[in-house]
Formats: sequence, structure tokens, C-alpha cells
Amino acid sequence: MSTYPEAKIPESLFDDPEREARWRARFSAPRVSLPDWARDAPQRSLYVSNSSGTWEIYAWDRETGAHRQVTDRPQGTFHGTLSANGEQIWWFDDTDGDEFGSWVVEPFGSGAAEPGLPGTHPGYPAGLELGGSVIGLGMSTDDGVTVWVARDGGRPEVLYQHEQDGGLAAMSWDESMVVISHSEHGDSRHPALRVLRVDGSEVAEKWDGPGKGLDALSFAPVTGDPRLLVLHERRGKEELLVWDVTADTEAEIKLDLPGEVSADWYPDGKALLIAHTHHARTTMHRYDLADDTLTELATPPGTVAGASVRPDRSVEYVWSSAATPSLVRTVSPEGEDRVLLTPPGERAPGSEAVTDVFVEVPYGPNDAVHALVARPADAGDGPLPTVFSLHGGPHAADEDRFSAYRAAWLDAGFAVVEINYRGSTGYGSAWRDAIEGRPGLTELADVERVHDWAIAAGLTTPALSVVAGASWGGYLTLLAIGTQPQRWAGGVAGVPVADYVSAYADEMEPLRAYDRALFGGSPEEVPEVYQAASPITYVDQVRAPVLVLAGDNDPRCPIQQILNYLDRLGQREIPFEFYRYDAGHGSLVVAETLRQVAAEIHFARRAVGLG
Repeated sequence: MSTYPEAKIPESLFDDPEREARWRARFSAPRVSLPDWARDAPQRSLYVSNSSGTWEIYAWDRETGAHRQVTDRPQGTFHGTLSANGEQIWWFDDTDGDEFGSWVVEPFGSGAAEPGLPGTHPGYPAGLELGGSVIGLGMSTDDGVTVWVARDGGRPEVLYQHEQDGGLAAMSWDESMVVISHSEHGDSRHPALRVLRVDGSEVAEKWDGPGKGLDALSFAPVTGDPRLLVLHERRGKEELLVWDVTADTEAEIKLDLPGEVSADWYPDGKALLIAHTHHARTTMHRYDLADDTLTELATPPGTVAGASVRPDRSVEYVWSSAATPSLVRTVSPEGEDRVLLTPPGERAPGSEAVTDVFVEVPYGPNDAVHALVARPADAGDGPLPTVFSLHGGPHAADEDRFSAYRAAWLDAGFAVVEINYRGSTGYGSAWRDAIEGRPGLTELADVERVHDWAIAAGLTTPALSVVAGASWGGYLTLLAIGTQPQRWAGGVAGVPVADYVSAYADEMEPLRAYDRALFGGSPEEVPEVYQAASPITYVDQVRAPVLVLAGDNDPRCPIQQILNYLDRLGQREIPFEFYRYDAGHGSLVVAETLRQVAAEIHFARRAVGLG
């Protein structure tokens, strides 16, 4: 497939059969997502599971208890939803993980899939809202975004179209209005909201100005109720407001909680389910709108990955911690908490807990960088081989949640340090946006501080330190080994940006819009910013061996710009390995994931001298 040195994939990572079986079981053990349900038929649900060995969509009839695998595609399927009446399953059909395709529809019971909304064009998904008589669908292409509505079974009509990034965000319960999230002001990282009637007439517009985004969560689940639940960041962090879109009035919800929040409605529209994130952990609360009371729902320390309120007022959620694999649980209105959905087969083995480290920094906007540190169960006192695992995004964060990937490194004898660098979410708007105008190098200044702490604390040494990540984390990995060559014994970069100018030319248009907002313009407008942020600029300074993993059909970090970087690296005597696979931005196939993780850890062991 290529002439580059191929990654070495061991038949097994461990001589101990029990340990070998344990790390593999964490990836292959059956898992399920939070189930969704049909608006008007809540007994019909949809979820995603890896039970077949590939992440696919499953239908669940709660009345009969029957489960059915809906999709069966070589590269897996991850995006699906139910029609309002529960009669149809919609799922997104792309090509080999390239994320470009169309929505298709099939009966809930069984049957062949057909085009979901003929008369629309393929693209990258930009919103789907399924009502009883109205369908709203958004698609993004290189020409911009288009949103259609189809009423009463008629042909779709274009409701919104613009060259700037955007999409369909919500539809009112009575199906008379939709919300468009747009960036007509030129900044897709901080979108505005426009409410339209389904006939195209405008209801209201809301934008908080430069650097302050708005996120439409959902309309109140009551027919004729014009209230829209919105996330805003007017006081430097994500908070809530309720917007009456027809009266164009709003009420901010000020909660005595230190972190950031998201929310969902209770079915009567009189209360909200609050998910509160602070220092990489989640708490859940019920907030009553009438009297502003906040009541915590008891959950163990850890992370809630998703939560929603059923029509019977029970709360379903997915919970895990670093030590405990995820569970789909439900809390009754009376407070009884139990496991809701258990897939067949053995549950994944547990792992080690994480501890918090706050490394002080002199430059703000916060006074410290938060990192999560995990040590192998049998670790000694001396310096340890350590992987500094950098999350993707950058609009994301590492949390106290279960990770089979983290656990595999721990089993292999590596300590794991996860860093919520500037650019991460959950630490305020200023922290998230601090990378604007100087991406990459800003995050690595935080990584440098945490690495200095780890060395001073005796956790590791530069000769035992590996930097690793995927997507934005893979980009930061390549940038780190080029700009901080003295710090790293090796780098593991999954699906990275390696040559930013080339990547910009080939990537999907929504990401180009994101890059323009992040960098301050296109490569033609601010070439010096792209040059300073691009790993290929520093390829001649690389000293450590590097493993690069890439998908042939990746629309986010396209393959050619990675090959450009490897060609430059190959002109030098720095050892590197390349793992190339037939999928997109990662893989939904469990066996493929196992091969990649085995290649990464095997490479890192050799890089730090473990053979």
C-alpha cells in the first residue's frame, strides 16, 4: 500500500495469557450507548453497540424486550435516529468512514433501507429533525450548508442556504418552527441562532457578539410552547437561558455550580435535567423553573456521558469512572437507581483510578493546568515509562471515565498522564479560546509545564516519556516532537494534521470554516500563523522515533498531507513507522482497533528501551 516502513504488530503484547486476555477484553466486551426513543412511541428505542465486533445500530422494543441489529456494514455505523412515531429508523450511510453520504430509512421491525429524503443531495450531516408531519434535514458540502424541510410527505424545499458553516439545530414540538445554527458573521466556533417558521419566514435572531457562541439545545417538549433552551457564555463559561422565541424574551438561569453545564427538559416543560461538569467529573441535578430549586441526583464520582428524561420522568444515563467500565443506568422519579441495559456477554474488566494534578502556570487565563494521572497497579517507586496522552478536539476534555485505551497502557507498565491543555472545554470560555491565533504551540506550553512537573515529581524522565494522541492530539504529538525534541523518547500520532496548508486544502468544508475561526483566516490570509502551527515546519528538528497511523478515507485529516510529512521525515535518518488502514477518521471495527493499539504500545516500548 505504501513504501514507508510499516508498523510492527505483535501477535500478543504480553507473555502472560491472563494479562493479554484482559486488555483485549476491555475493547471487545459488549458495550452499549445511551438509548434514544421515538417521540410519540417511547417504547421503541435505538442504540449503538459493538456486540457484533463492529459498532452498529440496534433497535430495542421495550414492550417485547426484543433487540435487533439494524445495520451491518464493513466499517460500521454510528449515526441513527427514530421517526416520531417509531415506525422508521433513519441512519447515515457514508462510504468506508469518509463521513460523506446520505440518510437512509428502513422499517423499525425489518426491511430494506431506502433513501430517506429524495430531492436532497449527499454531504456531511448538518442536522436531522423528524416530526410527525415535518422533516428537517441539513447537509454541508464544499459549497456551504443547505437545510431542507419536507411537509406532509411533500418534496423537500430549501429553507436555508449559506456558504458559511451552519446547520439545523432544533425543531419545535408542534413542528411549526426550526432553529438554524449559523456563522454568517464568519466565526463557526461561536455560532448565532436564527429561528424560522417551516414556511421560511423569520421568527427571531440571537447573537451575543464576537467570541460568544450560542448553542440551541431543544424546544420545550410541549405542543405550542415557544421556549427554547440555549447554552450561552456571557460570563465566561457555558450557562443556560430559556428563550421565548415568539415574544423574543429570555430568562437566564444562574446556578450556584462552579463548572459548566448542559441540560435537557423534563417532559412537562417545568423542570430541567442539569449535567454539571467540573474538574473532569459530572454531577446531575433537577432544576425546577418555577421556584429556582436545584436538587442533586445521586451518582457515584465519575463521568456521565449522556443523560435524558423519559416520559415517566425517570432519568436514563451512561456512567463510568476510570476504574469502572460504563453502565447504562436509570433513576426512577422516587430515586431508585438501577442498571437499565446490559449487553450479552462478559463485562469489560476494570482498571485503575486516576488522580488529579493541578500544575500552576504564570500566564493565565486560569492559574493551573489540570491533568489526570494513572499509575500501573504494580508500579514501583522509581521513574516509570509514561505516555502523555493528548486528547483530540481540541474542543473536548479528558475526564474521569473508563478508557480501554488508558487501561491498555497501564497494563503495559506505562503511567498515563492526560492533560486538559488550553483549548479544552470545561474550564471556561477564556481557557477554551486561548489557542485562537496561536494554535498548537499554546497547548504545548501547557504540556511542557505538566511534563516538567512529572520529571520533578520523579514520575518519569525524558528518556522514558512518550507523547501520543489522535486527531488534534495526533497533530499536537507531531508538533511536540518537532518543537520539543529534547523531551520525548517517541511519538505516536493517530490520524494527525501533519502539513496544515495541505490539510486545509483537502479537508471537509466545516473544518475549513473551523480553522479560519481558529487561525484568524485562511492560509492565504494568515500564512505565517499556519506555518508556525504546522508540524512539517519543524520536521528537520525531530530526533525521536515516531509512529503515524492514518485512514485512507479520512475527511478531517486527509491522507495526502500525512504522506507529505512522511516524505520529508524519510529524507532524514530518524526511524519511523506507518500504519495505514482502509477507513476514515478512526475505526468502528473492534479487531482493527486492537491492531492499532497493539502497534502503538509495541512501538512505545521499543522507544523507551523496553524491547
